[in-house]
Amino acid sequence: MNFSNNDSPEPTSADRADSGRGAGAGQIVLAATPIGNMGDATVRLIDLLQHADVIAAEDTRRLHRLVSALKISTTGRIMSYHEHNEQSRTPELLELVRGGATLLMVTDAGMPSVSDPGYRLVEAAAAEGIAVTAAPGPSAVLTALALSGLPTDRFCFEGFLPRKSGERASRLSELAGEQRTMVFFEAPHRLEAMLRALDTAFGGDRPAAVARELTKLHEQVLRAPLRELLEWAEASEVRGEIAVVVGGAGEAAPEAPEDHVGAVNELIAQGSRLKDAVATVASDARISKRELYAAVLAARGSK
Repeated sequence: MNFSNNDSPEPTSADRADSGRGAGAGQIVLAATPIGNMGDATVRLIDLLQHADVIAAEDTRRLHRLVSALKISTTGRIMSYHEHNEQSRTPELLELVRGGATLLMVTDAGMPSVSDPGYRLVEAAAAEGIAVTAAPGPSAVLTALALSGLPTDRFCFEGFLPRKSGERASRLSELAGEQRTMVFFEAPHRLEAMLRALDTAFGGDRPAAVARELTKLHEQVLRAPLRELLEWAEASEVRGEIAVVVGGAGEAAPEAPEDHVGAVNELIAQGSRLKDAVATVASDARISKRELYAAVLAARGSK
């Protein structure tokens, strides 16, 4: 396969990883893997899998299945790296990189360190000045957001909500006023409880979307208010990997000067002059003194 207009061979990912680094210096590459459809594997991911010195995988069995599906073979050392051994294995991996190894980090699906192992490794590498780069690719977060039909200009990723109902309610209470579109992950057997909690915290009319089995054969995206999505989950046997996207809270309507006439009158009753009372209330409410003064006079004239 030729990607250039000259006769020079296309450099491999391993070659590119070496560019710009001193002799003996290693590098960590975070590579996104398909979230369902094997056709989404990038050329760069395939090249890295074939040539990396070390591959740190969340699940080595899943890695072997990925390699088999792509009809390629690995040449580097394969090591497990997951939530249960991140802390103990990170120093070992960094030592290999210090020795000059190109370390490829992959998780079961999507981008490492995003609701997956990898954060500790990047944090420790950054603290030492060890080079870290990424081979971007499939992302369940961005795919769900793009397909949701909800605003994408401002969004936040909240991952999995706490499993305990009290902790979950507390977290959602904090997010009730969030104006950005929110993206969550959830297990299918907990989806109904999650949607019920969202309905309670945000209101059943809040627009949302449930994205299931993204990029896979049975991909499904349901777009509806939370109440309708909850009714669907209650009546369905939900399966597969799920992302839930929820619209942000609407901006609060700006307060009108008329809303603060009562506060001005209270200060006047306590002995303040009209001008001083208007200035105090307008400053506290961050509204126009002139408009508030006019509203007070209008209220007096209507009596």
